[in-house]
Amino acid sequence: MKIYHNPRCSKSRQTLQLIQEAGADVEVIEYLNEVPTKEELKLILMQLNLKPTDLLRKGEAIYKEKFKNSDFNDDEWIKIMLEYPKLIERPIVVKGNKAVLGRPPENVLDLL
Repeated sequence: MKIYHNPRCSKSRQTLQLIQEAGADVEVIEYLNEVPTKEELKLILMQLNLKPTDLLRKGEAIYKEKFKNSDFNDDEWIKIMLEYPKLIERPIVVKGNKAVLGRPPENVLDLL
């Protein structure tokens, strides 16, 4: 199991805590420091069954300043998310071929 984690985010910390309390083995990926590859992000989106725009943190200042009201295609949004990983919603938990967004943190229980 992997968690794409931001330790400064309370939802991310709560999701990680649920995983650890369940005793599951988890690889913690601090995605702001270890940005996923384009292929990894595409796979995560497929596993989540989401489009790139569904995974954007639209409340972030960088989104509002640079990208609000922009009309990009999916590949362009993926490139933007990789360039500005802060725009990727978190936490994302992946187990096998399934993934969930830890909002709310209890979503991770589906993978445990």
